[in-house]
Amino acid sequence: MLFSWVKVYASRRVICLLGLGFSSGLPLALTASTLQAWMASEHVDLRVIGIFSLVGLPYTLKVCWSPLLDRYSPGFLGRRRGWIFITQLLLAAGIIALGFASPATFPWTVASLALAVAFFSASQDIAVDAYRADVLPDRERGAGAATSVVGYRVAMLTSGALALVLSDHVPWNRVYGLMGCLMLANALWTLAAPEPADGNDAAAPKTLKDAVWEPLRAYFHRSGAVEMLFFIMVFKLGDAIAGAMTTPFLLDLGFTRTDVGTVNKAFGLLSTILGTLAGGGIITRIGIHRSLWIFAFLQAVSNFAFTGLALLGKNYPAMVAAVGIENVCGGLGTAAFIAFLMSLCDRRFTATQYALLSSLTAVTRVLAGAPTGFMAESMGWPLFYAVSTLGAVPGIVLLPRFAPWKALDPAP
Repeated sequence: MLFSWVKVYASRRVICLLGLGFSSGLPLALTASTLQAWMASEHVDLRVIGIFSLVGLPYTLKVCWSPLLDRYSPGFLGRRRGWIFITQLLLAAGIIALGFASPATFPWTVASLALAVAFFSASQDIAVDAYRADVLPDRERGAGAATSVVGYRVAMLTSGALALVLSDHVPWNRVYGLMGCLMLANALWTLAAPEPADGNDAAAPKTLKDAVWEPLRAYFHRSGAVEMLFFIMVFKLGDAIAGAMTTPFLLDLGFTRTDVGTVNKAFGLLSTILGTLAGGGIITRIGIHRSLWIFAFLQAVSNFAFTGLALLGKNYPAMVAAVGIENVCGGLGTAAFIAFLMSLCDRRFTATQYALLSSLTAVTRVLAGAPTGFMAESMGWPLFYAVSTLGAVPGIVLLPRFAPWKALDPAP
């Protein structure tokens, strides 16, 4: 079993997705939390800092221009890698330029550059997601999903925590300059990445109209298409409810911010990486459908770890155990879920279909988090986390319909 895991993770396709996942995750904090920290350090008005959250809109609207990346090819490196390479160069230039604009002196210049970086970043996400779905054979989808997530998480730590630490020692323009250089270096992963085995340009839609409408027609032509959208939205619902309140919960129990940062953020990240990599290996052995079943139940049960911590109170071993269990199980579920989304995409329209499907999970995350504060306030922490497990029930109920245990994994 160990040999098969090593073999699948040693694939050139899977290894390159580690770098492309890093490339996708690097720009996010640079236009969000890290940029906010820079603005706060220069005493920018809090109202302006709040308005800057709007620069993240391209990530939620990316499906609107994803058909363009399905329809048109840059003419080099293939339809997917060509767009990835272009966006990486634009991101490197945009991030470096952002570092030379002062938020205090030129806030709207910074806003324009940050919006451009977010747009290029969202476009890169479209191309990377499409490339991942196109290049991976069935047996490597779990491992490919896992390495992408690992790269993404490490990149967020790099442009988030590491960038903040560096900013205490060097000027902000150097911090952003370093991040821009890292993005430029990531273009080497794109050059090293292989083309999909069946080629890609030949499958492109012939007209822009086809690129817009055919992905929708192809998806909704399948049986149970609407219900499957609901399944996609609710599969990670229990995790979304529990995760929305983790930091306030731990602080309310009496743990310090250092405890939360060290255990929930750092150790939690390592636990997520472990769970994601393990999930990729398990998917290779038993398939996407069976993995979804097993991981869905583990995701649900893992929320009880926080119920136990809430009953025990401030207990460090229990905190470490709860954070570890929750993040490992969350990583397992994420690997299987991404692999499942990839399996639903038609190779002709992967960019548009994956952008559409993945955006639904973001909607769930936002909507599920909104009422959690009221729930925790009225129920108390033990009952809140116990009730949060019910969020997993709709996804589990729909598993027999969309991921039957005995059925073969779907082919795109």
